[in-house]
Amino acid sequence: MLRGLRVIDFTRVLAGPYCTQILGDLGAEVIKIEEPGRGDEVRNIPPFYPGGESHYFLSLNRNKRSVVVDLKTSEGRQFVLELIRHADVVVENFRPGVLDRLGLSLNDLQTVKPDIILCSISGYGTEGAMSTAPAFDLVIQARSGAMSVNGDGDRPPTKLGLPVGDLGGGMWATIAILAALQRRPSVSHAQHIDISLLDGLIALQGYLNQIALLTGDPPARLGSDHHNVVPYGRFRAKDGYLVIAILISPFWSRFCDAIGKPELANDVRFETNVARKENREELQSIINEILAGRTRSEWGRIFAESDVPCGPVLNVVEALNQDVVATRGLIRSIEHPTAGTLSVVGSPIHVDGMSLSREISPPPLLGEHTRAAALELAGLTTSQTDDLVRRGVISEYQSPLGDAEVVQGEGVSK
Repeated sequence: MLRGLRVIDFTRVLAGPYCTQILGDLGAEVIKIEEPGRGDEVRNIPPFYPGGESHYFLSLNRNKRSVVVDLKTSEGRQFVLELIRHADVVVENFRPGVLDRLGLSLNDLQTVKPDIILCSISGYGTEGAMSTAPAFDLVIQARSGAMSVNGDGDRPPTKLGLPVGDLGGGMWATIAILAALQRRPSVSHAQHIDISLLDGLIALQGYLNQIALLTGDPPARLGSDHHNVVPYGRFRAKDGYLVIAILISPFWSRFCDAIGKPELANDVRFETNVARKENREELQSIINEILAGRTRSEWGRIFAESDVPCGPVLNVVEALNQDVVATRGLIRSIEHPTAGTLSVVGSPIHVDGMSLSREISPPPLLGEHTRAAALELAGLTTSQTDDLVRRGVISEYQSPLGDAEVVQGEGVSK
């Protein structure tokens, strides 16, 4: 759907690479600019696949090309400006001010590409007293209030297991870029998107924010329970945990019938959600006692027959091995030039009955596409490219075995 769109990707670690991976999944050509020697910092986070590729990097950088450039050199700056001349979107997640110091400000970019879209992702936005403060997902979870509502009420605030601050920031950035592309034909100037991870995670808190704005009180930690809906949470079966989600009234009577207690549906203590909330502990004690008598799979069959929203609490391996995940084609096999055949999670997007994951290019080796970009986009000759490589302005992939092997990636599109 985005075929023909070219993205210059200055991002690293998580939020930015997640954004550009989504764009790559949608068909954009993503050229990832990496620093000499180490590349994206997460290339060095264990565990590693054979050949030395990090699991972390592989999870966030499919459908991209890697070009290694020393941005601290004037020739490196000119090199990437030439790439940007042929691009549509630039995404970066440096601290605010870094791109300007590199001579790659919005004004610099629009001198070579007047209608460029620049998306900046940072912890706290590009302006203000905190704009240059360092921020990682953990810090954003703490400052946003997300940690304060996560965990059991008698335990300390707990980080969410998923890096939702970074992932949310990457998704907000993608949405904004797609909107800017839609707007581009109607404006005659460059556009600058400013995404704050803090803004993004607070925005994802939805009704929790509204509770605070309405009452002036912070929402409490309730473990897996819902603040205002009961029963809606985690319960123990004979062999583990499952969740029950009675969000709307019709499911309550079905649930009572399914557990063999139809009288609970009309019990004055539990007849309405307001009453169930007021008598939360008493009702949950009854439910836990009943559910403890059967296994998760037994309850799964019973609730499925009664059309009650429920599910077992699975670990990540179990979740990936579900039949429904296989049916959707989410797990794909790809061939990586050094790590061999890999199983990866692809894009969750399906359009016109087809998954965007049907064709995946493996995450690039460091500098795998530098030469192609130099020759095909920057307009350099072979001798000029060789000279820049020799002087370290740009770099190509070098085998970690220390020999002279150089992997040549596919060319970039014109």
